[in-house]
Amino acid sequence: MTREDIIRWAREAEKLWVQHGDENDSNRFLEIFAALVAEAEREACAKVCEAEYEGYDWADREKEATEDCAQAIRARGGK
Repeated sequence: MTREDIIRWAREAEKLWVQHGDENDSNRFLEIFAALVAEAEREACAKVCEAEYEGYDWADREKEATEDCAQAIRARGGK
């Protein structure tokens, strides 16, 4: 996640917040912003899995591929 991503999501959240008439509810802005960030993180994680799955022979290596994918997702958090 870059600073530019965060700014873009904040601007998008503000636009949605105003469009839906929620501008008097600051918690709603935070909910929209958090949902956008979470969606982007899930997509990033899915792409990590897709990259890990490429090249595996699913008949023999499904468990290993799943474990590799889980490790790659955990590594995104620095753990």
